[in-house]
Amino acid sequence: MNPSARWAFGSFFFLYFAYVGLISPYASLYFVNKGFNPIEIAALMSMLQITRIIGPFSWGWLSDFLSNRIGIIRFCACFASLIFLIIFYLQSYLGFFVWMFILHTVLSSLMPLGEAATAHALFKDNSFDQRYGRLRLWGSIGFISMVLVAGELFQRKGIELFPWVGAVVLFILAINTWNLHEPKMDRRKMVKGELLAVLLNPDVRWFLTSGFFMIFAHAALYVFFSLYLADLGYNKFQIGLFWALGVFAEVIFFYFQSKVLSRLDPEVVLQCSFGVGIIRFTLIAFFPLTWVLIIAQILHAGTFAAHHSAATKMLQRWFKGPLQARGQALMATISYGFGGTLGGLCAGWIWDQWHPRDVFIMSALACGLAGMAIHKLSYKSR
Repeated sequence: MNPSARWAFGSFFFLYFAYVGLISPYASLYFVNKGFNPIEIAALMSMLQITRIIGPFSWGWLSDFLSNRIGIIRFCACFASLIFLIIFYLQSYLGFFVWMFILHTVLSSLMPLGEAATAHALFKDNSFDQRYGRLRLWGSIGFISMVLVAGELFQRKGIELFPWVGAVVLFILAINTWNLHEPKMDRRKMVKGELLAVLLNPDVRWFLTSGFFMIFAHAALYVFFSLYLADLGYNKFQIGLFWALGVFAEVIFFYFQSKVLSRLDPEVVLQCSFGVGIIRFTLIAFFPLTWVLIIAQILHAGTFAAHHSAATKMLQRWFKGPLQARGQALMATISYGFGGTLGGLCAGWIWDQWHPRDVFIMSALACGLAGMAIHKLSYKSR
């Protein structure tokens, strides 16, 4: 991958995750400001995950059929930037619900197709282990930048500026997609039953099951960590710092990713990631002291970055050629779609009915189930 291509994909990751850095920490606070209750907010935020149940696989199938990932990325980014503008005219809860669904159905295409295009380009010149982390860390930097800038902005000027920031970021992202290019894909007719044959492999099913439980565990973090910190007395800028710290830890892992993946099998990295997840969510639940929460956020390097890198590499083991985009999309559908949706809804119910701490106990248990699933895969492969 040449320098201009690396710059284009790095910018794409930066801008996409800048948007995520706006939505994940601050959308729930914006919805609180609109007067919605915790269950309503959980349902709204679950749209980020529900739309990944059907959206990514549909877009992935289309891109594999057309052999044109970049064209679909451009269309969806431009369309999403226009849909986002509707937020300025919304008043009712139903309106916000429908808007979140449509917007994130369109946006659900960007990361699976962007990841597939990046992996295709890097595996083409045998540089995945060396280059992927260095590109992907720009997404983490974009997230950090947005969390800090938006946190300070909202603390000073109010959360009412949330729609303006989102509109600007998506507009710039749409423009940036026209700089993206990937090596020519080998056009091959899609074979009926090819995907099903891969899914019949028990290792693939255990791998996807582990992804489901890992994102199920993180759904509580994405939906309620900001509110959890607010209940503990932290202001919006301080909440942003906690999020930034976690993503900074991501950056460090992604930068040194090649040293990890070149020495350890991805199955081992995943198993370690799930163990770290149990520790992290237990700390958040039972020891909500500032210095402990700082340690918990640093562990994000293990629960997100290590998991994501190892999972992306493992996907290439089974999903290649015309299956590549659908494989990436299938992972997004099962983990972020089903896992994130059910995790977010369960977290909302637990938050409303029991103690906020119990939300993160649920996350720790889910990490344990993910570890059990990947252990089955590791055991079978020995």
